[in-house]
Amino acid sequence: MTIDDLAQRIAADVAGDGGLAGLHRLSEVIAALEDRRTAVIDELRRGRHATWEEIGHACGMTRQGATRRWSDKLRARSFGAAAGAYRQGRPGYPQALIGSAVPREARRVLDLGAGTGKLTRLLVDAGLDVVAVEPDGAMRHELAAAVPKAAVRAGSAERIPLPDGSVDVVVVAQAWHWFDQGAAVPEIARVLAPGGTLSLIWNVRDESEPWVAELGALMHRSAKQTIDTKPVVPAPFGAPERLEIRWEHATTRAGILDMVASRSYVITLPEPERTRLLADVGHLLDTHSDLAGREEIAMPYVTRCTRVRL
Repeated sequence: MTIDDLAQRIAADVAGDGGLAGLHRLSEVIAALEDRRTAVIDELRRGRHATWEEIGHACGMTRQGATRRWSDKLRARSFGAAAGAYRQGRPGYPQALIGSAVPREARRVLDLGAGTGKLTRLLVDAGLDVVAVEPDGAMRHELAAAVPKAAVRAGSAERIPLPDGSVDVVVVAQAWHWFDQGAAVPEIARVLAPGGTLSLIWNVRDESEPWVAELGALMHRSAKQTIDTKPVVPAPFGAPERLEIRWEHATTRAGILDMVASRSYVITLPEPERTRLLADVGHLLDTHSDLAGREEIAMPYVTRCTRVRL
């Protein structure tokens, strides 16, 4: 068993238990492993005069990229620890998205990295035959309860549990940046029918609204996640078509706190920092002149979709 495999199993166990404290301990264990791994590699390099290219090929990472890769792995697998907050706090998607993300002639759709089913529900309500694939058990539990008409399956973008050419469209909402794209792109191409469509979707908070910008500054004061929401998808996919939809998500104070709590970079904060951040967000919601005393809050979003064809 490789260290990557071990980390996946430990992280799945921790996420399944919903243990934030355990998740933080896992982060410390991984950091310690990486410290030792670097020392071992240095010893091997001195003894064998191996190049960093050889070591990187053998280990699947370079010394410089190791810490970042482990951090990304931890955050990608952290969502199960906050599956309830994710379901309650994350927005859905505008109805107008379906006509752009899914061609009219499509019938069978794969929602890949489906999470708690925020997009899955919209696809099912549009009358489509939907398979929802999600690697995290806690997220799948929320998904199956929220969208019982979807066929929910365990799996990942790198190992899709479907036969060749079995779907007309693959949609990926809020998840493309977590995939190993070198493995995911050929897997997605494999399960798509000839001429099939891949649609990559993100909801982005519209920080042209001043209070939303203040919220974003609070959320990112300890860690910032930079996501390319206009990605270039390699062959065998063609040129991208892009769409933006501006809309508002009706939420509440509690809903915004859940949205913040469900972000990977917040889930994996040390508990004192996480508690302080959520308290500061609550203070903003209670005191800002545009928000104080409101039972319902309109959160502005821009939904971005990149569509490519096989």
